[in-house]
Amino acid sequence: MDKILLLEDDVSLIDGLRYSLQKNGFAVEIARTVGEVIERLPDLAQYDLLLLDVTLPDGTGFSVCEQARARAPQIPIIFLTASDEEVNIIRGLDCGGDDYITKPFRIGELCSRIRALLRRANAARNIPVPSSTQAAPLAPQSQDKQTSSLICGSLVIDLLSGRTTFHGKSLELTNAEYRLLCLLVRNAGAVVTRNIILNELWDSAGDFVDDNTLSVYIRRLREKVEDEPSRPKHLITVRGFGYQWKEASE
Repeated sequence: MDKILLLEDDVSLIDGLRYSLQKNGFAVEIARTVGEVIERLPDLAQYDLLLLDVTLPDGTGFSVCEQARARAPQIPIIFLTASDEEVNIIRGLDCGGDDYITKPFRIGELCSRIRALLRRANAARNIPVPSSTQAAPLAPQSQDKQTSSLICGSLVIDLLSGRTTFHGKSLELTNAEYRLLCLLVRNAGAVVTRNIILNELWDSAGDFVDDNTLSVYIRRLREKVEDEPSRPKHLITVRGFGYQWKEASE
């Protein structure tokens, strides 16, 4: 049974969410303040997903997300937000969230998003190659005999451990960033269209992510792999088509 840590201070919402999530097969543990969650961070490995309210009496879910990411880079995180303003949504994604859902919401949609993130977290090591890309590979990645790693120049992705290093330094990636990087590196040198990325990494109908959200993920990944994110050498935008991973000359 997947275990969810829910951070929420609204008692009436807590009762309904706990009942509904348990009915849908999830184990739920409740925290009502930021302080309660911080105390549990040393035991973060016991949880499969974090469900975080944004506004709490003693802080925000954003700060919890940042601290959780420092300890468990790939744990799925969903924000519950009362505001659908783009600035709040982008802030949540920028600080490490994988998804968000705006209150009021349907429990069926929330459970679908939870299951989708859990499936993708479990399948992160076996991302399929897109059915079609553009351009011939310029610097294709290599894989060892057991296909346990992806190697492209100075970038090494260990598919068994989920550990990624670049120029010998470990990269702290969220689950979404890791899956996105794997997809691009598997097709190094080729242009991977935005539609292919959305279809391969998220819902096939694009229900759970849009172009703006994908742009946030791309920007956040560039900040981790580029010396100058505003002038990328590796994660290249091909305007009108999509993105390309290149092994640039140093």
